[in-house]
Amino acid sequence: VESLAEGAKNALPVGIACAIVGVVIGTLTLTGIASTFIGAIIAIGQDNLFLSLVLTMLTCLVLGMGIPTIPNYIITSSLAGPALLALDVPLIVSHMFVFYFGIMADLTPPVALAAFAAAPMAKVSGMKIALQASKLAVAGFVVPFLAVYTPALMLQDGGAVAERFGYPVEVVYIVIKTCLAIGLWGAAVVGFLFARLAPWERLLGAAAAAFLVAAAPWTDALGFGLAALLIATHWRRRRAPERTAG
Repeated sequence: VESLAEGAKNALPVGIACAIVGVVIGTLTLTGIASTFIGAIIAIGQDNLFLSLVLTMLTCLVLGMGIPTIPNYIITSSLAGPALLALDVPLIVSHMFVFYFGIMADLTPPVALAAFAAAPMAKVSGMKIALQASKLAVAGFVVPFLAVYTPALMLQDGGAVAERFGYPVEVVYIVIKTCLAIGLWGAAVVGFLFARLAPWERLLGAAAAAFLVAAAPWTDALGFGLAALLIATHWRRRRAPERTAG
């Protein structure tokens, strides 16, 4: 009996959130905004999946601003999720994509509730914290795109690598590629790897990360090549002053 009572108490916030979100979803459905949005995403995705993903990302960032986790997921998955499903994105991946960016709205200006909540403790402007947080977290924006283009990252059906070398090999390969892409993207944005990066090195790192995210057959090789070039030249440039001093 106590368990049932406790369960009912814990379910109250969820029920309230669902009731409130139901009003939002009903409004979007009755006005036709939801179907119009889904149709636009599908139309764009038939020609360019990347543009559809970017548009979906921006929409989820707007929808997720200032909304708690549960209603955030309900709204983003009901509005943007079906559009990605229609573009043959796996179910789990499409829901992860929209929910991920819905949550990222907490640190994305102009709302950035998490940043403004931290502002009084840090005694700094909330917008300043939000901008810095977005700068540090920008590498994380790569992960959902990689999951869409390479579903094996979320243990979904494998691709060409799995067909040739086996599914476990593809999972390991995708994880390594993802870690490298995140590291390169973060280094390009922050401007630091082993030492401070030159402007051309930051551009090279961003290009390498972009090629690793893309899904064309030749982009992985080019991305790994640019990454190796960046790491080698940067390490050599960093070691040069030490050899001179020695």
